[in-house]
Amino acid sequence: MFFENFTLHEVAVPGGTIRLRHGGSGPPLLLVHGNPQTHAMWNRVAPKLAERFTVIAPDLRGYGGSFKPPATTDHAPYAKREMAQDLVTVMEHFGHTRFKVGSHDRGARVAHRLAIDHPERVEKLAVLDIIPTLEHFERANMEFAMGYYHWFWFAQPHPIPEAVISAAPDTWFHGHTARSPRPGDVFHPDALADYLHFARQPDTTRGMCEDYRAAATIDLEHDRASRQAGKKVQCPMLVLWGSKGKIGEWYDALAIWRAYCSNTVTGDAVAAGHYIAEEAPDATLDWFGKFF
Repeated sequence: MFFENFTLHEVAVPGGTIRLRHGGSGPPLLLVHGNPQTHAMWNRVAPKLAERFTVIAPDLRGYGGSFKPPATTDHAPYAKREMAQDLVTVMEHFGHTRFKVGSHDRGARVAHRLAIDHPERVEKLAVLDIIPTLEHFERANMEFAMGYYHWFWFAQPHPIPEAVISAAPDTWFHGHTARSPRPGDVFHPDALADYLHFARQPDTTRGMCEDYRAAATIDLEHDRASRQAGKKVQCPMLVLWGSKGKIGEWYDALAIWRAYCSNTVTGDAVAAGHYIAEEAPDATLDWFGKFF
């Protein structure tokens, strides 16, 4: 079953609505998806987690069925600070002022900002297959530019990348997600249908590109200001990365995150590519179960 015993909701936030799935009972657990996906990426782990937690899995602004602000010259509507505030509003809607967070890819960048800006909200934070955005850019070399070329392509001025992607969205999507060693086997058919449905919509492509434009501009300003002020993640962190991906090959992820966190940081590689929760749901559940 696809998200068995979960319900779809739309929750109003300043500027629009956030689409999400909600299920389970127990302590609140927020799950935040990555690019180019939707909350559907959690389909293989959310139902099991819902046996122990109240699970809320939203689409980020700009993605899926959530609202998609227009492009702006300063990209401020897609700052991770604004995206994190959406999540605070969503959790407050369900009566949760403090909660645990599991996050992947772009969603983990939003969750990182959430933990810095709202330390009283985040009890524990798990991040999947990333290091901090600032570290990526400051350590950038040819390997990074070739392996993560999309960071620089999506961040080009509106509407150039949008026009090219929208001309062949299915071809783009399958090429982009081929970072997984087994792209044809990774995604649940219903999840893939959800991803492709929105990838074919020009406003989703615009939202995605604005997300990356913000990462290369206003998000770096916020990250540098936080570093200068000595602001770090205050809660315990779980850091996982795919053993078949780039994070473990290029970086000492635990050492890097320990410099950004004033609490304990644990974690390890998982036998997967980039899409950990979909490629290795049992391992993800094992780690999440022990950590949360």
